[in-house]
Amino acid sequence: MTTVANTGAKDSPYALTHLDALESEAVHIFREVAGEFERPVLLFSGGKDSIVMLHLALKAFAPAPVPFSLLHVDTGHNFPEVLAYRDRTVAEHSLRLHVAKVQDYIDDGRLRERPDGTRNPLQTVPLTEAIQRERFDAVFGGGRRDEEKARAKERVFSLRDEFSQWDPRRQRPELWALYNGRHAPGEHVRVFPLSNWTELDVWQYIAREEIALPEIYFAHERQVFNRSGMWLTPGEWGGPKTGETVQTRLVRYRTVGDMSCTGAVDSDATTLGAVIAEIAASRLTERGATRADDKMSEAAMEDRKREGYF
Repeated sequence: MTTVANTGAKDSPYALTHLDALESEAVHIFREVAGEFERPVLLFSGGKDSIVMLHLALKAFAPAPVPFSLLHVDTGHNFPEVLAYRDRTVAEHSLRLHVAKVQDYIDDGRLRERPDGTRNPLQTVPLTEAIQRERFDAVFGGGRRDEEKARAKERVFSLRDEFSQWDPRRQRPELWALYNGRHAPGEHVRVFPLSNWTELDVWQYIAREEIALPEIYFAHERQVFNRSGMWLTPGEWGGPKTGETVQTRLVRYRTVGDMSCTGAVDSDATTLGAVIAEIAASRLTERGATRADDKMSEAAMEDRKREGYF
């Protein structure tokens, strides 16, 4: 009797690479949501994680158009390079973009400017009201479990109540990648297709797929000033203050958000290969290294998630 040796999946021509497996999982999640929910929406800021999410969504439904719109909560303190990228991408793919502006809420008194000038915590109300107003029942976010310990608690499908609040005790099991999207009227589900990705996975996928990014992610000379050990960009948001000296440095951004709380890192990485090498050698998460809003307290992110933030 002839026997065939089992060489294992590693030698199989049908075995998926690590990035292929992550891509396949994300594509499955997008299609699952499109088939199960009536009004999904994808949060798109022009940051690298939302860019990868949109790339995966385009793949998931090609050659058909993406069957949902995009939503961006604009703090009014976003980096101009990122907003320009956002608008180019929306036009290129003929997508529909909803923009909820924090400035509108400040102007009519629904929100009040913070003393420290940061608007990142102010995004919660515009986000939750946009979800309720447009009746979105599934909201795709680019959160990853490796970013921050509160995000590590998330399931892929994260149920939010009628006030968009998150309760970790209501998290549902997701054994065998089976996702439960059931929700009562008024509730919705936050969906995280990149949950199992790391920052390095994201950059390696960007390199493999040759995805264009805003130039802010690569080393460039920029005027910055130091506040609490972080290099922040000057702007109308309130920096620099007296005693904070502006200087020109070679920097890049690992993550992008509100200019008032997103720091640059010293870097000479001007290419994808150099960025990947830099990330592989880093021992700090991108949020831990460059997001001042996560340093307000040990539970800063979890507190905001309970209120309705991502």
